[in-house]
Amino acid sequence: MIEKLKSLLSKINADYADLRYEIKTETKIIFSGREITEVSSCPADGFVLRVIKNKSLATITFTKEQDFEKAMKTALSNAEIMAQNNCIPVEFASVPVIKDKFTPQLKEDPEKIPLEEKIELTRYYNEIPYKTPRIIHTDIGYSEIIREKCFVNTEGTEILEKLVTTRINGSIISSNGNVIQTVRVGVGGSNGFAVLKNREEQFIKKSEIASRLLNATPVKAGVYNVILNQDLAGVFTHEAFGHFSEADLIENNPTMRNKMQIGAKLGVDILNIIDDPTVPDQLGFYKYDDEGVIAKPVQLLKDGVLIGRLHSRRTATAFNEPPNGHCVAEDYRYPPIIRMGTIFIQPAEKSFEELLEILGDGLYLCDAMGGQTSGENFTFAAQYGYIVKNGKITDMIRDINISGNLYATLNNIIAIGNDLNLGEIGGCGKGQLNIRSCYGAPHIIIKNAVIGGV
Repeated sequence: MIEKLKSLLSKINADYADLRYEIKTETKIIFSGREITEVSSCPADGFVLRVIKNKSLATITFTKEQDFEKAMKTALSNAEIMAQNNCIPVEFASVPVIKDKFTPQLKEDPEKIPLEEKIELTRYYNEIPYKTPRIIHTDIGYSEIIREKCFVNTEGTEILEKLVTTRINGSIISSNGNVIQTVRVGVGGSNGFAVLKNREEQFIKKSEIASRLLNATPVKAGVYNVILNQDLAGVFTHEAFGHFSEADLIENNPTMRNKMQIGAKLGVDILNIIDDPTVPDQLGFYKYDDEGVIAKPVQLLKDGVLIGRLHSRRTATAFNEPPNGHCVAEDYRYPPIIRMGTIFIQPAEKSFEELLEILGDGLYLCDAMGGQTSGENFTFAAQYGYIVKNGKITDMIRDINISGNLYATLNNIIAIGNDLNLGEIGGCGKGQLNIRSCYGAPHIIIKNAVIGGV
């Protein structure tokens, strides 16, 4: 396929061009309650062509090789029209030419696992919640995505890369006739089918939480010192901070660009945040991005100071900063855009027990359940939590929302744990759906958090 793509690319009269061909195979097994509602395996393929002509960038997608000539002419015409209309000049940062083939080392290749085995494993996990009192419904599904990508450009880069994602995840619903509670559950990764096996404890734990929530007390609204568990702290890091580290999101936002200047002191001295797509086995792992640039760890915050951001080749030039391989597409239907890989707060030295002692009185909030951001302000829901008194975890609470300002919150972190955990489900909906992203954190303490409740 490399030679075929090179032959097609040689027909293009442009300052720069790249062509990506991809085969994507997606397998789904969906249970609603105890019934299977979907079993599907859908292979699909297509091309993405990008051209730069007269310093204007145009992109087109197409699904058949015989449509290349038409796609090429359309892309070149679009680039010329943009150039004539005084669009902002596009220049790509210089990157090394790469010739490589990458195939992941998997612990049980899911493509070699019979479909019936996948169905039975999903059914097994789906049945676990029903052994817990007051569980009334489940929505549990198996998801497997295989991406086989072939990338060439006019600079000489030639890359073959295969990416594999497997997950079993969904929701568990409990009810006592008056109150309904929903808890999310899931396991997964990018290192093969084996990561899904022997994971009963996750489904048992979340089923018990869903049942116990029916007797939990709705949290009383107020301002509290809180401990966020790893999932909730990771979601905060991804949603409230991480997106503002994506150069394209602040590029045309003067207010945020001014606040997110390299060298700006954004958080407390103990706070360090990194995005690292090279962490193995995680959903956010990849070796090369969809511009053919090798993925690199990017230290975003160091001792509370902003020292890096995520770039495409175009934004790296626009910001006069180094490219770092963070331009990713969902699949062959989309051009690449700047995305996080695996973003997380780096661990410090405090144990969880020490964090409880430091907290004294406050709340312990666990697991994200949706939320939204508006500029630098955020609101997230926690799936459940506990009241902490004198450093001891006591009564369970529910119906919890935490809201605040990003920069105030980064400066209100008073302690960071040593127990980093990276999420297994991941996902991000910026522009395109992309499950190949991951986030995490250790436990952290935030002072003066605004908690919504009753």
